[in-house]
Amino acid sequence: MAAEKPTMNIVFVGHVDHGKSTCVGQLMFLAGAIPEQKMKKLKEEAEKQGKSGFEFAFVMDKIKEERERGITIDLAYQKIITPKRQITIIDAPGHKDFVKNMITGASQADAAFLTIAAKEGVQPQTREHLWLLRTMGVQQIAVLINKMDTVDYKEDVFNKVKEEVSTLLKGVGIDAEKTTFLAVSGLKGDNIKEKSTNMSWYKGPTLWEQFDAFDEPKKPTDLPVRMPIQDVYDITGIGTVPVGKVETGILKVGQKIIVLPGRSGTGIAGEVKTIEMHHEQLQEAPAGDNVGINIKGVGKKDIARGDVICDAAKPATMASEFTAKITVINHPTVMAKGYTPVFHVHTAQVPCQLIEILNKIDPTSGELMEGKVDFLKNGESANCKFKPMGNLVIEKSDVNPHMARFAIRDAGATVAAGICTDLVEKKIG
Repeated sequence: MAAEKPTMNIVFVGHVDHGKSTCVGQLMFLAGAIPEQKMKKLKEEAEKQGKSGFEFAFVMDKIKEERERGITIDLAYQKIITPKRQITIIDAPGHKDFVKNMITGASQADAAFLTIAAKEGVQPQTREHLWLLRTMGVQQIAVLINKMDTVDYKEDVFNKVKEEVSTLLKGVGIDAEKTTFLAVSGLKGDNIKEKSTNMSWYKGPTLWEQFDAFDEPKKPTDLPVRMPIQDVYDITGIGTVPVGKVETGILKVGQKIIVLPGRSGTGIAGEVKTIEMHHEQLQEAPAGDNVGINIKGVGKKDIARGDVICDAAKPATMASEFTAKITVINHPTVMAKGYTPVFHVHTAQVPCQLIEILNKIDPTSGELMEGKVDFLKNGESANCKFKPMGNLVIEKSDVNPHMARFAIRDAGATVAAGICTDLVEKKIG
């Protein structure tokens, strides 16, 4: 059996109608992941619906309603094998109602393609998507300047959009000099898999080549062990088996751990007895592995989803209050002092109260804005103070970024996303 190629999750984001799904669909087709026959059927269906040219988007947009409205609503996943990697492509919705699905996509991604139509250039949502990608910790971003066929493949149009985007990238702290900008046409297939003959001036990679040009995602194995619990099972003959993804560090058999907060709220000490993945016993599990483990001294009543298994020598922090940088995405009115939505941090869901808005952040420059702020509305970013209404395991972004990110949900919708920058530790015991 050949060793499996390393995997990488790549999300496509961008404004509605800027051609993300078409780029992905065309790539899947050119890479041989979709048979000619199926493509023909989709083409006929697109023409029948008066949406000629939408056939590639239909590859990703499986839901009937999406086909009729011509927009991506839910996340679609596709596997593709490149010379170096196994890529999972996540096609995230650009339409503003569907941002909550996009957060889920971005939080799973190692890299992202920000898609921008050459004619329309930067749109209000382009900035919001960049903020979200940064907040959710996506480190590598490449920019797809799409629909080059609609501007006669002109280099000066490409350069103008590149300049606009570079300004935005600087605003969210990304080095535009080190960012790859691709000139493509998803619909016509220019620079998707093969180099285009229509843009002899373009010297960059094709979309296909860029998949392998991203840096290998660094697994955070150098940080202390953190394994948020997804579920807890009771297995005959083994006992209690918490299951989850090792976020950071390397979990080892025999390791002394502490489960926080645990039922007691003060942590439960134990020792890793066994680690299992895909029905195989392991001696250790590095960051990125989804495993089931059995812990000496920990029973089913002691632990639950949302608890975090930590290295006993270097446990995570629990916060009595914390400061975070948040972006409001989709709130029906405004967020003001006293507001208490549910925070989704790793696998935990804990209500937290907004106790103070410290200052707003200018979305174009990232600078702090002067003046007192009473409330926040959609599209605004700010530094805020929150108080958890229960036991919350969270860490500062400079200590462990993987344990600092969160989404804020209320009444079934994601209203904001953020990252913890500072906290007051809750003393236990």
